Amino acid sequence: MSIRIGNSCVNCESLTANNKCKVHGVSVDTSYTCDSFEMKAALKNDPNCGTCARYEKTSCANPQKAVLNMLCSSWAPQNASA
Repeated sequence: MSIRIGNSCVNCESLTANNKCKVHGVSVDTSYTCDSFEMKAALKNDPNCGTCARYEKTSCANPQKAVLNMLCSSWAPQNASA
């Protein structure tokens, strides 16, 4: 099974800061997908404790060491859903 970034609005260049689609003129959230999807030129690449879904949770691999802005190989994106 391969893992890919879907046509999610969160990765689309048409998404505004207030979560409105510039193409369709409607409010959207991160679970929406679209056939008019245009990938952002660069995705946010900031894998540190402050942007990790596991930060200060029981699933954190290094709870005694984890601090904001620290890089970690167990990092998980906050927008991920299981």
